[in-house]
Amino acid sequence: MKIKVYNLEGQESGQMDLSERIFDIPVNEDLIHQVVVSQMANSRVAIADTKDRGEVSGGGKKPWKQKGTGRARHGSSRSPIWKGGGVTFGPTSDRNFSKKVNKKMKAKALFMILSDKLKENKIMVFEKMELEKPSTKKMISFLDKMSVKSKALMALGDRDRNMIKSVSNISNVSTIAGDSVNVVDLMKNDILIVSKEGIRKIEETYKYEF
Repeated sequence: MKIKVYNLEGQESGQMDLSERIFDIPVNEDLIHQVVVSQMANSRVAIADTKDRGEVSGGGKKPWKQKGTGRARHGSSRSPIWKGGGVTFGPTSDRNFSKKVNKKMKAKALFMILSDKLKENKIMVFEKMELEKPSTKKMISFLDKMSVKSKALMALGDRDRNMIKSVSNISNVSTIAGDSVNVVDLMKNDILIVSKEGIRKIEETYKYEF
């Protein structure tokens, strides 16, 4: 499989061979959904936290004697029915939301999305994505030349600070390392902008998965 390669001036500079093992996979929506749910669940953090009766302070002494007061018997002010007592069945920070999906399933779902984007001409490959110094103006000009209006993910071969700074103020563009490309980020963005080195990183990262 071949794809056109461009330079940062928006001009075609050649072609690049793509691995059919990664970029020519039929789509299985059920598998993609399973991997997306798993990835989002694994990134979820339990924030809400309540204390049960064993964690709230006080309550070591019986509020009043068992009999003879005319009041209902109580053993501790930490009881959930008391104001300031523990919470029954409340959310705790030790909850585990993780869902397991094996590596081959994750890789295959990623290949499916890459294949789908390639068929829809939503992958743009560039010779080099490097700038001598950060320049948001240059990046906006480059995106205009390529008619990139929707949300785009820029996958870099290396963590180039100049490129990252250049797009940090562009609301519809985000960056990621080539070896960190994942299903959720690809689903959130319409277009994948990637350097030749980024393509090689993706192929190198997943070459042993099948």
